[in-house]
Amino acid sequence: MAEGAARKGPVASSADSQCYGALDLGTNNCRLLIATPMGRGFRVVEAYSRIVRLGEGLSQTGRLSDAAMERALAALKVSAEKVRRRKVIKLKAIATQACRAAENGKEFVARVAAETGLNLQIITPREEAHLSVAGCLNLLDRQAQAALVVDVGGGSTELSWVDLTAGGLETELGKFSASQLPIKAWLSIPIGVVTLAERFPEGERATEAWFRAMVDAVKGELAEFRHADDLRPVFDAGAAHLVGTSGAITSLAGMHLGLRRYDRSVVDGIWMSRTQCDAAAQMLLQLSPQERAGQPCIGPDRADLVLAGAAILQAVQELWPCTRVRVADRGLREGILMSLMSGAGKRKRRRRRRRGRGSGAGSAVNASE
Repeated sequence: MAEGAARKGPVASSADSQCYGALDLGTNNCRLLIATPMGRGFRVVEAYSRIVRLGEGLSQTGRLSDAAMERALAALKVSAEKVRRRKVIKLKAIATQACRAAENGKEFVARVAAETGLNLQIITPREEAHLSVAGCLNLLDRQAQAALVVDVGGGSTELSWVDLTAGGLETELGKFSASQLPIKAWLSIPIGVVTLAERFPEGERATEAWFRAMVDAVKGELAEFRHADDLRPVFDAGAAHLVGTSGAITSLAGMHLGLRRYDRSVVDGIWMSRTQCDAAAQMLLQLSPQERAGQPCIGPDRADLVLAGAAILQAVQELWPCTRVRVADRGLREGILMSLMSGAGKRKRRRRRRRGRGSGAGSAVNASE
């Protein structure tokens, strides 16, 4: 059984065995995580992921296509059934760049509610960046001074510069607060693996010039951002590291490790050097799309997207050089779960304090508030 972002601690008591859910409908994937509080963190009881390519063609038409919406709805119906079966007491279901950008994004969200009962919230890029950092807190090296968390999605990429010398990095659910994270600067660019791959069609064979064109396009989006410049001396001194969270980056890690099948427990949290990241990208460049599809850590659904992800990572590394990258097979969903469970714990403590001050007769509270 898979385990969540903070995995240490005693087995959950029956009082803490209620399930919480986090659903992330992105431009490329639909992902669900259901977990129960466990000690200082949580334990995952069910995980579901399906590539739906909701944003396929969006960059050309400005709309979600009928076929893409049908694929997403099929995955969301499966997710809704899992939520009901697990009797989830609190669920946060989010939609990101595809629904933010599409002319019919809100219309699709209304359709999802009508057909599945799931109330998707189209979150802002700022909230997306904060939740990604929250989900990766356990992977930040507290001996470093700063970290750059790079969340590569299908339709956008979020970058968050984190000051590791400041407070607000508590991962214990009772102390965690997403609003207190020491994010010194953040940026969201409307480029992800799907939009970049559609902008730069590969052709019959990947070439260095084609890959370089993708890297330069991403650098062009990033280069004018100046709000993180106060942290440049820390990066220049080698006192910072990257955290990369995306399917493309975990696929790179799987290639680097030579895995015969993808194994989250092996990939999540590993360190890769800049040289190793470049070598993995070069390995991919030597393969045809069909050969990439045959790689166990890539598969046919990511074969045409993984090099776009490698290009985004390389662009970030060229502008914000770091010798170390930590690979994260976690992110938004884990950040959502931490926020939900931490908020629920704080509400329970407030209610206990109110009952202690009053006559002992507490008012009823909806468990799913």
